[in-house]
Amino acid sequence: FDRFRLSNRPRRGGSSAVIGDRHPTMSLTHGPEARLRSRAEFTAVQQHGRRVAARTLTLLAMPNKLDHDRLGIVASRRMGGAITRNRAKRRIREIFRQRDDSMRASSGRRALDLVVIARREIATAPFAEIQRELVTAIGRLRTSRAS
Repeated sequence: FDRFRLSNRPRRGGSSAVIGDRHPTMSLTHGPEARLRSRAEFTAVQQHGRRVAARTLTLLAMPNKLDHDRLGIVASRRMGGAITRNRAKRRIREIFRQRDDSMRASSGRRALDLVVIARREIATAPFAEIQRELVTAIGRLRTSRAS
């Protein structure tokens, strides 16, 4: 008996889900290969990358030599407490994970290192608005001559 559980739903286990007899085609995780991890990687993008601003976020991007995009997120304490910052980061990661093939690095497109700087407005913005702004910003950076 688990007295601390609030529902009868099964516990979350593992990082992959099985739906019926088939596995989903989309990864359910945002693994380490898809992240910017070191301070040097963030700094390089911030110093040498291109910048696009939107109401809820600022996106910086710099081409990388890999075959896939990588994401780094900056959510400073100015935007709110830990709960607010973590929620903003979860929403950005989910949008990045869900993006369709037209927004991914593919043949003819260079992979990008992306740094998303969350603004205060992201805390109250609807998910659809954040998604639209991030997808639009990535599209603008992909079509620019520098990338």
